[in-house]
Amino acid sequence: MSTGHWTTLGDLPWERNVFGAASGAVRLADGRVLLAGGADERLTATAEAAVFTPATGIWSPTAPLRTARRMHTTTVLADGRVLVTGGYGGPLSFPTRSLATAEVYDPETGRWTDTAPMERARCGHSATLLPGGRVLVAGGIDRRSRDSDGALASAEVYDPTGGGRWTATGELADARAHHPAVALPDGGVLVAGGWAVTDRSASGSAALAYCERYDPGAGTWAATAAFAAPRAGHQLTPLPDGSVLATGGGPGGGIGPDGRVDPYSLATAERYHPGPATWTREPDMPCGRSLHRALPLLSGEVLVIGGSTEPLHDGGLSSAARYDPLSRSWSPEAGMTVGRAEFAAVALTDGRALVTAGTIRTGPSTPSGGYHRLTCTSELFTPH
Repeated sequence: MSTGHWTTLGDLPWERNVFGAASGAVRLADGRVLLAGGADERLTATAEAAVFTPATGIWSPTAPLRTARRMHTTTVLADGRVLVTGGYGGPLSFPTRSLATAEVYDPETGRWTDTAPMERARCGHSATLLPGGRVLVAGGIDRRSRDSDGALASAEVYDPTGGGRWTATGELADARAHHPAVALPDGGVLVAGGWAVTDRSASGSAALAYCERYDPGAGTWAATAAFAAPRAGHQLTPLPDGSVLATGGGPGGGIGPDGRVDPYSLATAERYHPGPATWTREPDMPCGRSLHRALPLLSGEVLVIGGSTEPLHDGGLSSAARYDPLSRSWSPEAGMTVGRAEFAAVALTDGRALVTAGTIRTGPSTPSGGYHRLTCTSELFTPH
């Protein structure tokens, strides 16, 4: 039985596709929310940025990015500024047009300034704030040749002091992209699953089950327990006890938990326990979903929202579910007014959850039969 409700808010100034585990909205130190970049209906990178004020429920345009980008990362630094790294520039193309550039947003002035570029161009990578204020960037995709892309194993660390600089660090054991990453209580970083590029075609990729942990003191990665089944397009959410919840995603036509070929989005959930470095199988979600969002609530529960279903990802889901880590159980929640995937979501300081933008329909299910159908709508979830 649902206990929360959704409220419709003011629209974004523009429709937007927000694809990628780390490309979404971020909460600023003063409680406002920043959304920068993304893609239009033809998956062309955009530079527009906007700020949401919870007190008014209104989005206001702010200075655009200096470089249009999608599939980038957005990270709030320890001093309250926002670092944006890499991404995919220009119109949709193959091979990828990955970017090495990075820029920083100052919420006090509302302006972007260039900072040092990464040592390697990349999109679909992860970015995680480390203890002490540095940022770890890992994996992603870059052009391998004139007619192929490649997943990256490289990683580097950004130091925002002294004008900003990048330093190479240990490589991932497994090259991967579109993987979520989460900071662990001991200061390390967990990356789990994601995509590996398997051939020269634009669609040649496979989901991964492999997981790794980064030690910021040693600057090295070490393999840790793997998922029960490969997943990509999933979410990682930290829980109050230090464990991490993995939800949904898809095997990309790979092998499901029962050993058979499974082309559909997963309803399965797993929980990572950093101490013993193990995953435990949790009860299944009410339905399978990929390209969704999962947010921690002040109650310690997790809200899973929207997404889509493989193999076509042709329509956004409006449904939501709530996970209780104490009882290890799921309960259905009130659904959004607008079903969406590849959207932005952020937990606000008062415990409510903001969702905005995203893809409503894709491919043959759109009126044009080809391009993405996007939304500029925003909604606010209030738990009871």
